[in-house]
Amino acid sequence: MTTSTDTAASFVNHELNPKYAYTEVLYQLRPLRNADGSVVEGLFNAWISLNNPKQYNSYTTTAVKEIILALRQASNEPSVQCVIFTAVGDKAFCTGGNTKDYAEKYSGRPDEYRRYMRLFNDMVSALMACDKPVINRVNGMRIGGGQEIGMACDFTVAADTARFGQAGPKHGSAPVGGSTDFLPLFVGWAKAVESCTLCETWTAHQALGYGLINGIAPVMKKDGEYLPNPMAYTEAWFDSWGRPMWGMAKVGSDLKAAKELMAECEIDFTLLDQETELLAWKLANTMPDCTTYTLENLRKHKLAHWDANKESNRAWLALNMMTEGRAGFRTFNFAPREERQADFIEMRRGLANGARWNDEFVKTFAPYATDAHALGGDQS
Repeated sequence: MTTSTDTAASFVNHELNPKYAYTEVLYQLRPLRNADGSVVEGLFNAWISLNNPKQYNSYTTTAVKEIILALRQASNEPSVQCVIFTAVGDKAFCTGGNTKDYAEKYSGRPDEYRRYMRLFNDMVSALMACDKPVINRVNGMRIGGGQEIGMACDFTVAADTARFGQAGPKHGSAPVGGSTDFLPLFVGWAKAVESCTLCETWTAHQALGYGLINGIAPVMKKDGEYLPNPMAYTEAWFDSWGRPMWGMAKVGSDLKAAKELMAECEIDFTLLDQETELLAWKLANTMPDCTTYTLENLRKHKLAHWDANKESNRAWLALNMMTEGRAGFRTFNFAPREERQADFIEMRRGLANGARWNDEFVKTFAPYATDAHALGGDQS
């Protein structure tokens, strides 16, 4: 008689690097759970977690490579039902590429950054090529490239403390690693163009209302009770004109009270995990090939834009590392916290007066981005 163990042992190993040991992401097989939370024997979800919480889970070059390998491993594992793509810690899912790498390794080196962007593009494509449903479990900020890899997933379940948005035009880049392709499909043109250019973030409640994500769960706990994120009910967030953003209530003392309440709470992801695992359970209660093929066809809406633009965008992003990217990422990396953005008006004034891109020009609007400062020389 043939047992399930015998059958599994007969599978061919399709891994590209079967002995690889992950260093910057966590790859874990966790049991599939029933709707009541009980373990389903023999079936698992693959949890792929970014593991760089000190830098808000920004992905390094190594992490990008490991995500690609992890997604392929999950695709090849017969017992895996879903991929849960998430991160370690309670502050951020991902804030995009590692600005230290960008500033110190790639700025001023367009050919080198183009090679890096090949890996980034392959990571985004790998998320949309996974043979299993991919659920983005958002445990905090999903910003910049983090937003882009999150939208490449099939589903998103978020903590109600999470925030969503772009950062590129504020820091020397453009959100062409997926956001200009995907975001209009999720939220429509008006909200997409605001997010991609103004770089104003959305609360989890806004993201749910706009159709960006599938669900939210409270994660703040006080005296054993879960509380909704109090910041979502204050006017703590404003648009570029100082107007309170959608979904907020009151300002002033309420904002202070909300911050005080947050300081008294602990973060507990139990309900977020339950929502994530419940979604995986629902997906497991479908025909696997039919579900995979359905997802593959739904993904084509994103891929139609992504595949048409990814290579030209990669080339532009590489060349941008000679100008605005070089200035923006170096400023963010080397400047004091309160000076991490360039002087945009001074920069625009210089360009309007015919300035050429060199260190003398850069010094006028981003002094921390010059070669002298970046290389540890004279900062005057």
